[in-house]
Amino acid sequence: MKTELGSFYPVIATRDVAAARDFYVRHFGFEATFEADWYVSLHRPDAPQYELALLDHTHPTLPEGHRAPVRGGLLLNFEVDDVDAEHRRLVRQEGLPELLSLRTEDFGQRHFIVAAPDGVLIDVITVVAAGAEYAEQYTPGHAPQGG
Repeated sequence: MKTELGSFYPVIATRDVAAARDFYVRHFGFEATFEADWYVSLHRPDAPQYELALLDHTHPTLPEGHRAPVRGGLLLNFEVDDVDAEHRRLVRQEGLPELLSLRTEDFGQRHFIVAAPDGVLIDVITVVAAGAEYAEQYTPGHAPQGG
């Protein structure tokens, strides 16, 4: 029997909870639902099922030996309707550092990557049709149909 899942969201262990909160609020439209100096819970008001939490990496709720901030290796995907418009807004207007330039991939994405606090990578994506080589690798009914 499977456990019924009531919620699922990432918690990012960060050096600077306030800076991380400001980043996700300013650039990605999140709002705080709980806020302390050591923990912030965020959600999107237009889609409250999308949650993200930020935790001070030194807080004792983390087990001993695991109290380290994220240092790369974490990639958050944000799927949007118009990646080109988001690229203009985030990179050109807001000046976020672009780590991967805007491009279209044969595996079914048009995307770019920017950096968040603590080295978290934000991959901003619009789904596009996958090339023939990749389309056949998707299970039936799951190949990207965007365009």
